Formats: sequence, C-alpha cells, structure tokens
Amino acid sequence: MSYVKKSVTALFVGAVLTAGAAAPATAANNKTDQDGLVNVNVGDVNLLNNVDIGVAAQVAATICGVKVGPVAVLGTAVDASGATRTVCTTDQGPVTISN
Repeated sequence: MSYVKKSVTALFVGAVLTAGAAAPATAANNKTDQDGLVNVNVGDVNLLNNVDIGVAAQVAATICGVKVGPVAVLGTAVDASGATRTVCTTDQGPVTISN
C-alpha cells in the first residue's frame, strides 16, 4: 500500500473509533433533524458518512495538512448550505466535504 493509502486508512480507523466512543455519550442528545452531520470524500471514495463536523474537520485537515479551524468553518458552511466544498487536492483526488 502507498503511504497516502496507509495514512488515510489509519485516519479512518481512528475517526471511527473516536466517533464510536462518543456515540453513547451523545445518544441522549441525538437530534432527529441530524444537523451538524457531513460527509468526507477523497476522490470518488466516501471516507466518512454522516459524521459530526468536528470529526470531519479533523480528518480532512489531517489529510490535507492544514489547520482544523478553517476546515470546521467550511464544514459548518456546507451543513448550512448543502453545497459541496473542496478542502484540498491530493494524488487520489480532491478532499471534499458534502452534506
């Protein structure tokens, strides 16, 4: 496996474990309208689906090598507008956040 694929795989596993650990704690506050959930895609691969904006921002920022804050703001804008936004472009394709 290439270095990037190994990195993306490790990030995905870490994000899933983090989200899985946080799910029981947030289950009581679960909203039925699911605001605050977005998707992260790398090229044509759906990396994360319906995850919290914070988790999505951390994963996308790590893949792109940028700060989390601006990516979180971008994720919030995507959640509000429904438009897909590109965080960066990698050898595997663009890293996008969608709703």
